[in-house]
Amino acid sequence: MTKYTSEAQPFSTTVSGEPQQNLLALTFGCIGVVYGDIGTSPLYAFREAVHAAKDTGPLTQTTVLGVLSLILWSLVVVVTLKYVLILLRADNNGEGGTLSLTALARRALGRRATFVLLLGTIGASMFVGDSVITPAISVLSAVEGLKLVTTATDHYVIVITLVILFALFSVQRRGTASVAALFGPVMTVWFIAIAVAGAFHIRDHPDVLLAVSPHYAVDFILEQ
Repeated sequence: MTKYTSEAQPFSTTVSGEPQQNLLALTFGCIGVVYGDIGTSPLYAFREAVHAAKDTGPLTQTTVLGVLSLILWSLVVVVTLKYVLILLRADNNGEGGTLSLTALARRALGRRATFVLLLGTIGASMFVGDSVITPAISVLSAVEGLKLVTTATDHYVIVITLVILFALFSVQRRGTASVAALFGPVMTVWFIAIAVAGAFHIRDHPDVLLAVSPHYAVDFILEQ
């Protein structure tokens, strides 16, 4: 739901006090702003990936483990390797994002690099498109989950989704700090909820931990 700020861009929050308190406030804000998108992706990513993988055939354990392994290692590569080890260390005077990295790359080359500018423009365009569609998919998938509880809301899914999206983007214009203050507690509760639910299901099916092995992801890709 917060894809529009999840490109590892630094954000400012008006916090004061001890450095440890400031770090805690920034960490809490990151949970709501940066990692909110990652935390909401399981609403639709796993389900859609499994449906696409099995097509019209039966759902097998190999398919489930393959999709889980692929998602897990995608998160490891994108979040740990790309964001933490590369992008957060390659800032442009404290600023991040596609355009800032483009300016940094052009400055490093020491001359006008049209190709780098073109890549930066394409990257920014893809990010804007992704920022538009991801909140809609996340919220729509969440609202569709109401069907599991009651069928009375079936005809109001789109309306409820539009109302929620309008409220979300209304808050966004108030700045990243406001978004962090709003989504920090929400996403913390969400992460705790999916962690508890996941722990119970892992207890029922411990074989799912086999997905930690990357060879399931590789085998899954080769089979497709």
